This record gives sequence, C-alpha cells and structure tokens, in this order.
Amino acid sequence: MIKDSPRFEPFSQKPISLLSESGEWIAPFDLDLDEAALKGFYRDLLAARLLDERFIKLQRMGKISFVAPTAGHEAAHVGIAHAVKRGHDWLFPYYRDAGMLLAFGVPATEMMAQMMATKADSHKGRQMPSHPGSQALNVFTVASPIASHIPPAVGTAISMKIRNTGQVVVTSFGDGATSEGDFHAGINFAGAQGAPIVFVCENNRYAISVDYHKQTAAENIAAKASAYGMPGYLVDGMDVLACYYVMQEAVERTRKGLGPVLVETQVYRFGPHSSADDDSRYRPTEEVKAWKQRDPLMRMQRFLEKRGLWTKAWGDSLRNEINEAFSVAIKEAEAAGAIPAEWMFEDVFKDMPRHLKQQLERWRSELSG
Repeated sequence: MIKDSPRFEPFSQKPISLLSESGEWIAPFDLDLDEAALKGFYRDLLAARLLDERFIKLQRMGKISFVAPTAGHEAAHVGIAHAVKRGHDWLFPYYRDAGMLLAFGVPATEMMAQMMATKADSHKGRQMPSHPGSQALNVFTVASPIASHIPPAVGTAISMKIRNTGQVVVTSFGDGATSEGDFHAGINFAGAQGAPIVFVCENNRYAISVDYHKQTAAENIAAKASAYGMPGYLVDGMDVLACYYVMQEAVERTRKGLGPVLVETQVYRFGPHSSADDDSRYRPTEEVKAWKQRDPLMRMQRFLEKRGLWTKAWGDSLRNEINEAFSVAIKEAEAAGAIPAEWMFEDVFKDMPRHLKQQLERWRSELSG
C-alpha cells in the first residue's frame, strides 16, 4: 500500500538501490517484508534463471527454434510481478519477460508449450517462441514489432479509467523501444489523458547491437518522463527489492488516480540478444564479466545469508525442486502432442467465411492426394 509520504523521489541522479552489492539493507526505511516473502523473492529469481537455462538447452536440442535470453533481467521481472495484483491488473510484457510471467503465475507447462508449440499452448502455436501471454491472468500476448504493444496498453488503461475499474496496466519494454514512434505516441497520450499505467523500461544498454548512446542523447530514460508530464524513477535493476518497492509505490500511485509513471530499471542481459545473435561482435567480454559481478540472484542470496535465511542445503534443494518441476512441465507439454495444421483456420472469424472454408478443403485435398 502506498504511504502517505512517498518513499522515493523521482528524477534521482543515481539509480535507487535498497541492497548493497554485499547484501546489506541500505534503505532509509525499515524492511516490512516477512521471511517467507523474502525467500519467495529468491525462489522466483532462481526459477527465472533456471527457466532461461532450460530454454537455451531445449533450443540447442532442436526442440525450440528461438530463444530471447533473460538472465540479468530477473530482479526487474520479479519486482514487477510482485507489485501487481494478479488476475486484476493487466501486464503488457515484451519478449524478454519470461521470468516475469513465471513469477506472475503463468504455469510452467504453458510456458514450455508456448516455446515448443504443442497442444498445451493456450495460443495454439500461433506465436513464435518467447512470445507468451495469458488470458486467465490478464497478460497481453507478446508482440514482435518493437514498442507496438505500448499504444494498446495505453488504450486499455484509458478504458479502465473511463469505467472506473480500479485496475492498473503495467507495460514493459527494452531501451530500444524508446526510440520508436509507438513509444512516444503511447506515453504522450497516456500523460495527456491521465491513464492508470506504469511504463517500465528494462534498460540493458543494447537494442540488439545498438548501444544506448547511439539511440539517445538523454542521460537516462527516466528523465524523459518530465516531457510527458509524469514522474520518472531511475532504479537499480539488479536489486530485486528496489525494483519491487519502487514498482509497488508507482502502481499504487497510479491506482489512486494520480496518473501514469515511467520507471527505468537499469539491467543487463548476460547472454546474447537471441539464440541467433553473436554479441561478441559488438560488446567487450570485460563488460559482460563486470556486469555479472552484479548478478541480482547472488545479491539477494548474500542478503538472505546475512539474515540466516539462506543455506547451501536449502539453495541446492530449491534448485533441484525447480528443475524437477520444469522437467515435468516439459514432459506434459510434449505429451499434449503437436498442434494440428487445421487450427490455423480457426478463431479468425466467429463463423468461418466461404473463402477460408475453400482454403481448408483445398489444403486437405492436397495433403491427402
């Protein structure tokens, strides 16, 4: 719940951090999360990392055609997922948000099925891998064109305001999306209309191979919020508790009718842009190694250790439990079977028009002949 006095000031010069690199609580306020919640944050961070590793293995085995690696983004993902009301608010994520959706409650079997395009995929295999969604949890299906989901997210938020539903939309995107016209059109309209939406930029410094400073002369993305009439928060995206508390305050501020917010989480992708990318061509190995020293998973682990909440035995047990759950999810997704090609003709119209019926019959005839 948002406090009478906000904990965070917008437009800070340095990213907001609540955990030191060594795992010390350095916030100017008392920690109000219990032990179960703190351990839950760690579990979700670990699950997101292991999900990323499993996807990469499946791609190398030939079971998945494409992966958008998420390692290094986990703190932002988990912080966002815990700050939003599940099944009430709406998420409009982008293709590097698998960890967020897993923490938000999308079943692992559905995640695996979406990647492998089996019958267990609620989207019937119509999206390329790393493009999940969930109708049951109000998660808009990921769209490939960069920033194209931002205007629909704003439209959804405006409809919520008109209908006075008390809901909030959170839409996330990479730094490259802020160089697209859809970002400007969407965030500008949201500011003008006072839409209940939180924009979250997961700034990992690269739009595929394009460095941040080749996209914009702005010192940071959060500073751009001023031009759109909303507060902008700069957050250490490798600190899961900073991401959570800032997002919690931003979401509740928006829910109270105070308008949209822009949050920039400064993250780093440890892997390539995608399974088809060679990141060594455009960024130095030393840079990647330096950022890995700031691993959000290890920072949270050190924090829990200092409080007597993490032991190697518990960490190993948790890792085994999560990996086993993913193995079961993969088996369930595969057991559902391949998606029939006929499904491509379904759900386009309520009643299938004549030309689609003709195409379906022609396809069946050619397949059998």
